[in-house]
Amino acid sequence: MKCLLVANDRAEVLFYWTDTEFERRIQEQYGVSQEEGQRLPAFEDSINTLFAPIIISCSTLVDRLGDNYTSFRTEDNHVYVLHQFEECLYIAVNGDSDESEEDLKRKIHVMKKLTEILFGMVTLSGALLRKELRPQDTEQRNRLWKKLRSLLETYSRLREQDQSFLVEAVERLIHPTLCEQCIEFLERRLVQQINSSVERAGEEVLHAFILVHTKLLAFYSSRNASNLTMSDLLALIILVQDLHPSKTDLDDTTHEELENSSVPDVFYTPEPSPPDRESVQPRCDSPPIIQFVDPDIQMAEDSLQTLEVPTTDPLAPSRVFLEATHKDGFFPMMPHSMYCLPLWPGITLVLLTKIPNTQVAMYVYRCLEACVNLENRLREGQEVTAAMRGQSSVHDIRVKLDKFIKNLVSMDIQTSQLQNVWTDFKNKAFTRSGSGVTREQCFASQCMSSSQRLAPQLQERALNMVQEKLIDWKDFLLVKSKRNITMVSYLEEFPGLIHFIYVDRSDGHMIAPSLNITDRTVSELGKWPLAHFIKNKIWGFVAIARQYLHKGYTTVTLRDGDYFYCYFLWFENETGYKLEVVDLPSLQEDFAPIGMLASDYYKKLRRYYSKNHQNEVVKCYELLTVHLGVIPSEYILQHCSQLARKLWEPSRIPLL
Repeated sequence: MKCLLVANDRAEVLFYWTDTEFERRIQEQYGVSQEEGQRLPAFEDSINTLFAPIIISCSTLVDRLGDNYTSFRTEDNHVYVLHQFEECLYIAVNGDSDESEEDLKRKIHVMKKLTEILFGMVTLSGALLRKELRPQDTEQRNRLWKKLRSLLETYSRLREQDQSFLVEAVERLIHPTLCEQCIEFLERRLVQQINSSVERAGEEVLHAFILVHTKLLAFYSSRNASNLTMSDLLALIILVQDLHPSKTDLDDTTHEELENSSVPDVFYTPEPSPPDRESVQPRCDSPPIIQFVDPDIQMAEDSLQTLEVPTTDPLAPSRVFLEATHKDGFFPMMPHSMYCLPLWPGITLVLLTKIPNTQVAMYVYRCLEACVNLENRLREGQEVTAAMRGQSSVHDIRVKLDKFIKNLVSMDIQTSQLQNVWTDFKNKAFTRSGSGVTREQCFASQCMSSSQRLAPQLQERALNMVQEKLIDWKDFLLVKSKRNITMVSYLEEFPGLIHFIYVDRSDGHMIAPSLNITDRTVSELGKWPLAHFIKNKIWGFVAIARQYLHKGYTTVTLRDGDYFYCYFLWFENETGYKLEVVDLPSLQEDFAPIGMLASDYYKKLRRYYSKNHQNEVVKCYELLTVHLGVIPSEYILQHCSQLARKLWEPSRIPLL
């Protein structure tokens, strides 16, 4: 019984997702017609009818009181969580007790993050976002909603199955020699060859990384690139997993211990390279297909013309909007092209390129930011005094935009259309007799060709280069991704230790023994019922630890039946010296969920702690452990301290 809905203040549904149970309940409640061709519109009307009173009451509260309620529970035990982002209201519902209020809140913020990744600055305008999320064409709208629903389901699956998405940190494959070789290969051969090619169509590879399922094998950023934030990297992994889902189970023949194995010990004869890229793994519930990307889930080519024309081209890039820091400042939604190239099922090469007109996006963002600041000052009657303090005035902004449009003329970027829009904008915004402007006019339309991308033959050569490099490691990597770290190597030194999760929150990487729980395998945690029970306990304790961290606690110990749980958060300097404990501020209820995907809470935490350590680089770490309850507590605490020291060095493998 799950649902997520996005609506505007006019109670118009911009997007919705429901599971089968919720859909069936709505059909029973409103008697949705089952006739072919009528089901979707009728069901959407029913969704609108169900949520309209809630949306209208929220809008009324905001208008009259400037506040809104964030959650409530109905008589039939359905939990509703609401959050207002600008002009859009997000509502998440759960009726089967599978998700807590915090889970629903996290789902809302992740959905908002994915929307920003796909649509960029369009999300700053409710009117434009409405056009993107709810196109007039029904077929186009169905394709877009199908894509967004698939992304949401992919995130939910990863958070339920993958420890890295449970704690919102990236897990790296632990094989220093291979990782170092791959980084060197990406830097000196792949990226250099692409960026020096005349077939790159003006694009430049900024970041290149290799994923094995959801685990990071190698990551390289060029010298001209801004740092890729952990929030964006986690979101990109969701996009990759949605395009090319991983198999959930290993083959029954791969149960051997691989932690310290060399390549010849793992397999005997490498498989030959596939003749082409048509061997990518389809979804588990889908029949085999030839092409890589289903046209129905092809991502938007640009932010203002999302999915207008379905494409069957597997080499077409996806437009994504990422955070970037340049010498000119911080830009939260910088357009990039993402090339997701499957090497083999489960192993993917991802390229992030800078588009030729990046400077346009930077300037547009700065102008929009100046306009917003000016609008706020005008509302407060501070235009004159603010301008005297050196901030932009109306005249300054107009001169800068005039210069900007003239520069675009020299670049031949849709010159006539931009000039017409700008002339119309000036007549309405900067003259006393002007009729005023709408928010839609504050945005220019598409400023680049949809066919602009790395040449297909260049992508093919890049793919072949990486396949040639990794062909002898393919089987090893696929097994290693499922057996990255095992508890066997820790049991002798830490008797009674069942599981641990160690996270370096400074760079967003985690170390944890693998959890492979299926009904057909026997893991280190035992057979399926016991292993699944322990896995649920781990997921539950992570939620408990976050609740206490939300209140400002950095240490939590808990005895639950036969198990003893510990959670620690601490700070160190660059040399590994542990810094003194301080009282952390408790968070407000409307604060984004603790994590690194929707919002980097730990970055804010390190900034808060650094106020008293301005001459030091402050690092932040977390450790969660599960022990057998029969182990004395003093030994457990000693284990935790020793384990943290043991894991400190591996976390510093320079993979980013």
